Amino acid sequence: MNLNKVAIIGNLVQNPVVRALPSGTSVTSFTVATNYAWRDSESKERQETTEFHSVVAWGRLGTICSKYLKKGDRVYLEGRLNTRNWKDAQGAKRYRTEIVANQLIMLGGKSSVKGDRINEESAQEEVSLSKIPAEAE
Repeated sequence: MNLNKVAIIGNLVQNPVVRALPSGTSVTSFTVATNYAWRDSESKERQETTEFHSVVAWGRLGTICSKYLKKGDRVYLEGRLNTRNWKDAQGAKRYRTEIVANQLIMLGGKSSVKGDRINEESAQEEVSLSKIPAEAE
């Protein structure tokens, strides 16, 4: 048995972008930034790096994302990794790995982090495919 599952908590780098495919299906894409911090073993100084994750949300979940999320919002999302490939204008093969979201929890506005602790007063609203009202389509 195989498992392809991703869970991240981070902040939106830009506002979500919605596209409609020729089939009529909508897809929403956005980028989420996550940080990783560690202490250097030699210098004992704190180091930090940022990763940027491309995220896509299809159908109703994508509609909710485009309606309620904006740059700077903190989110928890779950999904799976998907790698696409194509040939660019010069004929070179290009690759893009994305997280295909299937569940999202909105954690509020810009990060209210003090040190490594998240402010527990931030608003939380769970949005998953099974909990999105039909009129949101």
